[in-house]
Amino acid sequence: MAEFGPLCEAPPVALIWVTGNSGVGKSTVCDLLKRRGWVAVDADWEGYSHWVDRVSGQVVADPPFPVPAGWLDRYGWRMAREKVESLAARAATTTVFLCGSAENGDVVDDLFDLVICLVVDDETLTARLASRTTNSFGSHPEELAAALRANRPTESVHRRPDVVIIDGTQPIASVVDAVLSVADV
Repeated sequence: MAEFGPLCEAPPVALIWVTGNSGVGKSTVCDLLKRRGWVAVDADWEGYSHWVDRVSGQVVADPPFPVPAGWLDRYGWRMAREKVESLAARAATTTVFLCGSAENGDVVDDLFDLVICLVVDDETLTARLASRTTNSFGSHPEELAAALRANRPTESVHRRPDVVIIDGTQPIASVVDAVLSVADV
């Protein structure tokens, strides 16, 4: 049986948010983290985020596709705080990466030990949204326009001392290596 003394450190534990605009590579990073053996959760696909009517507060289970003109002005992509709180409890014993973005990030921001924001330029974003096969968001002109509008201020919104910015235009393995390096795991 191994002994643990003062020189042995416990493994790092943390809840780390990998965020950024739609199309920057969060889901791809999540998949690669999982393949490398890390606990990683895709907020978009694993029930942490949902469309919400900003007027009524009602969750929209089945949004229209393509979205009609003006739909994205009324409905927002939001993260459920209670789900993130549950994930934070799990991060008390292991490092967990939550990959996703939401317009209400300020509601969950305090639950994370580290926030990493992936950024890409508009040209890269446009190409990725046009060619991705994992989901259709961004393929419709209204969605693409909204993604480009959101992309321009993403880095400046997240540029603060407690957020690490990573260039998402790098090869995906390099992006994941950067995420792991910043996470110090």
